Amino acid sequence: MRWPFFVCSCLVMSSLPRFTQARCDLTRQIEVLDEQGLKSLVTIPAERALTIYVDKQEVVTLMTLGANPELLVLGYLRNQRWVSAATEVDSITVDWEAGEAGAGVAAVRTHAGIADLQGRTEKRVITTGCGQGSVFGDWMLGMDGLRVPRAVISQTRLHHLLNTIRLQETVYKSAGTVHGCALFIGDALQIYVEDVGRHNAVDVIAGWLWMNEISLGDEAVFYTTGRLTSEMVLKSAQMGIGVVVSRNGITQMGYDLAVQLGLCAIGRAKNKHYLVYTAHERVVADAAMVL
Repeated sequence: MRWPFFVCSCLVMSSLPRFTQARCDLTRQIEVLDEQGLKSLVTIPAERALTIYVDKQEVVTLMTLGANPELLVLGYLRNQRWVSAATEVDSITVDWEAGEAGAGVAAVRTHAGIADLQGRTEKRVITTGCGQGSVFGDWMLGMDGLRVPRAVISQTRLHHLLNTIRLQETVYKSAGTVHGCALFIGDALQIYVEDVGRHNAVDVIAGWLWMNEISLGDEAVFYTTGRLTSEMVLKSAQMGIGVVVSRNGITQMGYDLAVQLGLCAIGRAKNKHYLVYTAHERVVADAAMVL
């Protein structure tokens, strides 16, 4: 099954990175045997390794579904804070057959290099993300300078957001075992991304924002099917998002970080049920909902 590459809707300026548009199958069918001894075909999601090289230096291997590899790499660089603008990157080239044992390779070329890249990658932190997420170096450095919008969200809008996600055609519905992340501006779904790890999906959205040169305001809401860990909260704040919604729960460190950043964190959100973990006052009850 091949899904289309998400095409940026705005005009991409020549100063932005040049991309390949690497394609791959996102699912495959396998034969299974049930408890009654009957054989059938089921669909499962793909999982493949993508090794990132920055200016010919190997930095990390990500496990990914492979839907939007160039945006994933750009967003990863952004969320690691190795580059401060998309224009610092000249090109991202992805080849799914260039690595060892069939692994994919993403070659990043920057205009001026990344200062002390080797030093930044020496200290590695394995995160709680499925798919073995990782961050490097002093990943909390500079957090005190982050400012997120003190955005509010009504119950009606929250219910609309959750219903939009419910109706979305997804790999999860056909194959399961993937995470999804979405970005809403107002009531409109801007982009929905799935991957084997929620941290990959949010990196794709970060890369998409840069490539479309979008600055977010009070109307932006981030949604994820995964847990609100410290990594997810921090990445949302770095994108300038003030409200995050999860189908899952929140970790202690994610909670403490959301409080510190002033981010409104909502979890266990499905249908019309939800829990507001932080910034309770920014979820506005509608009169119709109270009756």
